Amino acid sequence: MRKRKKTKKEVVKKAVKVSKFILYYFLIFLALVIIFGTNWALDKAQINNFEQILLTLTNSVSTASNEMIISFIIDCILISLILTIIIFFITRFFKNLEVFINIKIKKIIIKINFYKITSFIFLVGLVTYAIYYASSGLYIYDYIKYSNIESNFFETLYVDPKEVELEFPDEKRNLIYIFLESMESTYADKENGGAYDINYIPELTELAEDNINFSSTNLVGGAHMAYNTSWTMAAMVAHTAGIPLKTVFNQDDVSTYEVGTTLPGAYSIGDILDEEGYRQYIMVGSDLTFGGRRNYFENHGNYTEFDYYTAIDDGIIDEDYYVFWGYEDARLFDYAKGELTEISKSDEPFNFTMLTVDTHFPDGYTDNSCKDTYDNPYLTAIDCSSEKLEEFINWIKEQDFYENTTIVLAGDHLSMNTYSFDGIDEEKRGIYNVFINSAIDTDCNKNRSFTTFDYYPTTLAALGVKINGERLGLGTNLFSCKETLSEELGNDYIDKKLMENSPYYNECIGSTCKKDK
Repeated sequence: MRKRKKTKKEVVKKAVKVSKFILYYFLIFLALVIIFGTNWALDKAQINNFEQILLTLTNSVSTASNEMIISFIIDCILISLILTIIIFFITRFFKNLEVFINIKIKKIIIKINFYKITSFIFLVGLVTYAIYYASSGLYIYDYIKYSNIESNFFETLYVDPKEVELEFPDEKRNLIYIFLESMESTYADKENGGAYDINYIPELTELAEDNINFSSTNLVGGAHMAYNTSWTMAAMVAHTAGIPLKTVFNQDDVSTYEVGTTLPGAYSIGDILDEEGYRQYIMVGSDLTFGGRRNYFENHGNYTEFDYYTAIDDGIIDEDYYVFWGYEDARLFDYAKGELTEISKSDEPFNFTMLTVDTHFPDGYTDNSCKDTYDNPYLTAIDCSSEKLEEFINWIKEQDFYENTTIVLAGDHLSMNTYSFDGIDEEKRGIYNVFINSAIDTDCNKNRSFTTFDYYPTTLAALGVKINGERLGLGTNLFSCKETLSEELGNDYIDKKLMENSPYYNECIGSTCKKDK
């Protein structure tokens, strides 16, 4: 007996039914990914604004560490997929029961399919909760709200570095600037200004006490983390250009701007030192492309680049070697020693910028030389990093070039690790800093309120540069004792204003300025 051929109407009806089936479970899967993804972002990355997510997604996904990618896949994608499969079997079970509910209204009897109504309510509820959880937890509502508020904060308070008179000393000093991943003064013990009973950074504490440490107290302390400076790329922009890293609105000439990277209207310390004849270098233990770092340093200072891939090319690591984000700090410091030895042979001044990685969240990285002293793996990594940094600084001090070299050790931002800070007041946490072998001294380094924006002019001052007006970008030279914006306006006010949409930032920093100030 020949099988009856389905009519066109039946085929369409079947296709619609299949499409609804696929869409239903896809929406469940997507909602679960959003829920678990939001939870992952809050727990693993300590996200504190939505712009960080936008800028990271547009610049960093392909170059993130294997550990981070695997963590996201397992904690978000895989768990969501498993739960979707479980929900599929549960819903199939109830569908096969064919339970109906009869509701009588006057003389009319309404027959309701229990499976269809409950499955619909479940889907709507799950999707609604996912949207609510993500919008509140990831600050999406705040992002939309403040994006529609125009601010004149930058027009009023931003000091364009291109228009400031700078006087360099006759003999220009070298600069070694080391961004310390997630390094806080908080890791010290309470007796020295930290938040713990144990000092997890004894070597860095001693360096801060023996040299110049800017602090919010009269002990070892650090900087406030301003809005949009809370991840490495944004922190690097804040330290070197005195500005936050923001998404750009109303951008006309997008061909000259790649989100989160170039900032063609910014004028950084790299731009200044390049014009003054400095040879400039940037060295990281990961892929420099991550987060837009390569683009930023290539476009602001003509830096020679060293990263995971050049380490392979230069024989520092094998081609198949990969740990954590690339290679560990012990190899990074060895790499730096070799390059600094060669760089210092020239008579031209140099700026050698580095970024450590072993103290990156979630748990840091410890090599075989680290002592397994503490139960907390992250604080163990912090302790080991402090020891390695002291050894590296001691090596620099033994070199002939040290006499004319200023060293800056600065945490890039507050740590994104969460479990190590339970019970610690967020307001008391500070980003670590120390200025070693500075060209000038100051009596104004304690009991200050400041942000990492202030490191920009302060670093130049440490090189002996005289800054007319003592301000660059949103930063103030801390050596000068002049009030910072934090001291003048308060950090809460500044953070709120930085959340707002700034036409000046969009048009004159995020792009090439097309209008007069």
